Amino acid sequence: MTGMDAGSAAFPTPGLARRLVCFVYEGVLLFGVLMIAGYLYSSLTQQRHALQGQTGLQLFLFVVLGIYFVWFWSHGGQTVAMKTWHIRLTGSNGQPVSQVRALGRYVVSWVWFVPAWATIHVSGLTGGMPMFVAMVVGVVVYALLSRLHPQRQYWHDAICGTRLVDTRPR
Repeated sequence: MTGMDAGSAAFPTPGLARRLVCFVYEGVLLFGVLMIAGYLYSSLTQQRHALQGQTGLQLFLFVVLGIYFVWFWSHGGQTVAMKTWHIRLTGSNGQPVSQVRALGRYVVSWVWFVPAWATIHVSGLTGGMPMFVAMVVGVVVYALLSRLHPQRQYWHDAICGTRLVDTRPR
């Protein structure tokens, strides 16, 4: 039995529905993190208008999210939401994830949103609700692509040599 097979047997892949609920819960928790970071940025840069310094704010929030995910994934393999839903990020053979691998996964995982962004751009969608629907559909379609992976992992995990495992007590 290879290391991946042994890790697969010991820690199965969590179901897609549970991973998506964890994804949504992560978004709820990150709302607070991003609000505080946005307030800090606007205070330090003395931003007076929402469109003033928009690119700088987006880059700052990208870095804040990167620090959040890289730190949690490389220190125990779980964010707060992942702990709640008993999901852990490991290397493909079950080993802990290094900071470099966690950073790579963070950057590559933005592929979740590429189909939705492309659809919005090509179709010229405007307004909150159409853009929200495009984002939700894009994320769900990307998540469903995990059904094509032999171990039901997301494709960014396959690229990065990581996997999500179920850590519920037996």
